[in-house]
Amino acid sequence: MSRRVVRQSKFRHVFGQAAKADQSYEDIRVSKVTWDSSFCAVNPKFLAIIVEAGGGGAFIVLPLAKTGRVDKNYPLVTGHTAPVLDIDWCPHNDNVIASASDDTTVMVWQVPDYTPVRNITEPIITLEGHSKRVGILSWHPTARNVLLSAGGDNVIIIWNVGTGEVLLSLDDMHPDVIHSVCWNSNGSLLATTCKDKTLRIIDPRKGQVVAERARPHEGARPLRAVFTADGKLLSTGFSRMSERQLALWDPNNFEEPVALQEMDTSNGVLLPFYDPDSSIVYLCGKGDSSIRYFEITDEPPFVHYLNTFSSKEPQRGMGFMPKRGLDVSKCEIARFYKLHERKCEPIIMTVPRKSDLFQDDLYPDTPGPEPALEADEWLSGQDAEPVLISLRDGYVPPKHRELRVTKRNILDVRPPSGPRRSQSASDAPLSQHTLETLLDEIKALREQVQAQEQRITALENMLCELVDGTD
Repeated sequence: MSRRVVRQSKFRHVFGQAAKADQSYEDIRVSKVTWDSSFCAVNPKFLAIIVEAGGGGAFIVLPLAKTGRVDKNYPLVTGHTAPVLDIDWCPHNDNVIASASDDTTVMVWQVPDYTPVRNITEPIITLEGHSKRVGILSWHPTARNVLLSAGGDNVIIIWNVGTGEVLLSLDDMHPDVIHSVCWNSNGSLLATTCKDKTLRIIDPRKGQVVAERARPHEGARPLRAVFTADGKLLSTGFSRMSERQLALWDPNNFEEPVALQEMDTSNGVLLPFYDPDSSIVYLCGKGDSSIRYFEITDEPPFVHYLNTFSSKEPQRGMGFMPKRGLDVSKCEIARFYKLHERKCEPIIMTVPRKSDLFQDDLYPDTPGPEPALEADEWLSGQDAEPVLISLRDGYVPPKHRELRVTKRNILDVRPPSGPRRSQSASDAPLSQHTLETLLDEIKALREQVQAQEQRITALENMLCELVDGTD
């Protein structure tokens, strides 16, 4: 009689557990907009959730420690004139978040460490370039202030948030609505899925589709795709019989999937959350009450089912904590923030271990908050892997860091970096005298702006002291 050999894996016994009731965030009116985004974004300092708002779009930002019932008058981030469809925290500044809306704009916000007294209504910058609703946002993983947005106009725009400029516009690659966009680990490539049922890999700086696969899943419902750590692709979709599927693809050979897992029959689009450190993908379906998770390895069958976390209530959305926000002392390898109709509930994924010591094998060095490149360096063709940090002593988020936006003056004499149009004969050089005058004027204006910012900071500090005094 042959004995069945059990596959060795440190993640075989990962289990999920909902946080205790007092660790949830209660009385939040989660948005009812019909849009397949996660409606929730989280980082080591804050939890952001898209909420119902009359006369426009809004989201709420809560410090992670502010659990329990949320006051109905708690300040919101309001500024959009139509519903907010997606939100995403900047990976290099825990106080900066971007929001995309049905009103065709993208707004970038600075969130203070203290609780604001009234709604935040003024974004640091508003990015206008789409002609229809903007439903997808994604920050570049390694370059500072680079943000991608995708809209209902089938256009992907890559922005430099630090200057408000459009770095790249990819406007002739998708014939229909874009369903998902994902960067690879160093931000050199994009994977996109589209209503035309095609999975594309795009080099955004060359403006080229470098590989594509038509109908990776036969069904009519939307696809999703994410890059794995080694450059492969995971896609979720539906079979012709409406069975939900997870497929692993090698972009060098798009003929057949490396692996294909069929699951249940359900309408909910599966949102994949991939953790490159453990090579586990978590699948959360909107309207489902479960999270399935699989380990991706180099040996057949390549995609290994681990387990399913089940609960009674369906999820309206899901936030996924970056690795640096987890509690390493409890062997926590993932944390989700599950949206219900009126609350948000943390779900903790843990590897059971007997020792209280730091578990090196569970926590390899992970991307930290420092960018590896500036926006101009990335645009000019440079690539860099994320700057890694160790979690051995836990991660302490840095204090409030301000995002400075310096809009490029149309008279600014510095040549723009990166691939740009060649200089035409009409671009006559300015005289030395004019250059010096303009530079002096710019310098004077910048000094005025700096003085105003210092004044604003002083007033905010006075306001905080007054609020603390009344408490």
